[in-house]
Amino acid sequence: MKQRDQAYDAFVQQLLDGRLAPGSFVTQRELVALTGLPLGAVREMIPRLEADGLITTLPQRGLQVASVDLRLVHEAFQLREIIEAAAVAHFARTAPASLVGTLRAAHARISAQAAEGVTEALIAEAQATDWGLHDAIVGHLGNGLVAEIHRVNLIRIRVIMQSRVALSPEVLPPAFAEHAAILAAVENRDAEGAVAALRRHLDTSRRRALGLDTGREADRRDASATPVSTGPQA
Repeated sequence: MKQRDQAYDAFVQQLLDGRLAPGSFVTQRELVALTGLPLGAVREMIPRLEADGLITTLPQRGLQVASVDLRLVHEAFQLREIIEAAAVAHFARTAPASLVGTLRAAHARISAQAAEGVTEALIAEAQATDWGLHDAIVGHLGNGLVAEIHRVNLIRIRVIMQSRVALSPEVLPPAFAEHAAILAAVENRDAEGAVAALRRHLDTSRRRALGLDTGREADRRDASATPVSTGPQA
């Protein structure tokens, strides 16, 4: 891997780890220290970061990490729904039963552990499983262009959720119940049901990002909704 690509990956990891705050300013020298790569590699990665909307060069001020605002939340979630709705319909129709079973088993295990108590280690595992499901759904399309757009947008989504509402003991159970509904529809080869469940899940995530829903509020709201799929639940 070229050093500029290593620098890009290191920058993204620093962003996702919260060491680079959205909206903050950073110098090229600071990026050298953060990424552990030479100045030349840092300079070469900046155009890619700008093209992905992760950093902006401001005259007389320097480099600014992308800010999280209402417009970004709305646009990132809208793009996410466009991509994932089409992807989950395809996934429901064509995903191998073995893959679906593996995803359901991972979610069921985490949900069972959460019922006994949510630890920091379980939250970290749940978060990786959460993103992994969405990556698997989009990746199953086999479309490199869509996968790249999804990858960059998911960075934005992760920064949004990290800066506004991270996965927590209250949010984990309802979030995984929403995932279980998606996977149940997929397992039943119900493409329309999978899309509806996905949209309900993304709407809940968007509302949390906007500060309109907490885990308990979402749980109460979902309890009064009519289930889309009657398939097996995790």
